[in-house]
Amino acid sequence: MRLQKYLSLSGVCSRRTAEEYIAQGRVTLNGVPAVVGDSAEPGVDVVCLDGREVSPRQERTYIILNKPRGYVTTLSDPQGRPTVAELVRDAGVRLFPVGRLDLQSEGLLLLTDDGETANRLAHPSHGVKKTYRVWVHGENVAAAAEKLRHPINYEGVSYRPAQVEVRRAEAGRAVLDITVSEGKNREVRRMCAYAALKVERLVRIRQGELTLGKLAPGRWRYLSEAEIESLRRLK
Repeated sequence: MRLQKYLSLSGVCSRRTAEEYIAQGRVTLNGVPAVVGDSAEPGVDVVCLDGREVSPRQERTYIILNKPRGYVTTLSDPQGRPTVAELVRDAGVRLFPVGRLDLQSEGLLLLTDDGETANRLAHPSHGVKKTYRVWVHGENVAAAAEKLRHPINYEGVSYRPAQVEVRRAEAGRAVLDITVSEGKNREVRRMCAYAALKVERLVRIRQGELTLGKLAPGRWRYLSEAEIESLRRLK
């Protein structure tokens, strides 16, 4: 495989950065300074970056699923409910969901067989932002939306202020884009309950730099190289 791909699969950098490292003379192939265009065979050739040997990990799979309502975010369900695993079976590998969307929630769900990246993305310390499009109704939607922009303590659980954009509001109903970064259980639904808003529909449309776009419910797609690189930048 091309040396740029070899280094990328080793987890040390992106392919574009690998090309820069090669041009800077930081990469050797079998003890000789490498040049752009060189190839290496895993298990046969010795590749070093700054004098340290590196080797490619097994190539991983990353996909985005538009999870429909009524599916549980598990690989199997003792109650016999439909699972997201059924929707990505044709990916050909065993994939694990990163984080959760509850039974009635929809939208962007990342699935991968890369456990290290999944843990980084899901860990609260990274503060990865998630944006949800939420259809709500209540007596005073504007005032309720303002409550969400301040710290909340609801039933003994504290929540940080959310970013809230009111996309549409009419006659006690509204569509809000709510962005949070903590990843607590049923976070957006509980915050809305505190603000006396009843959630009619909830769709996750963004997670970090990943976006749902026009992906149809129940369909999935592979991440682009740029999207995968955005996941690897989480340290």
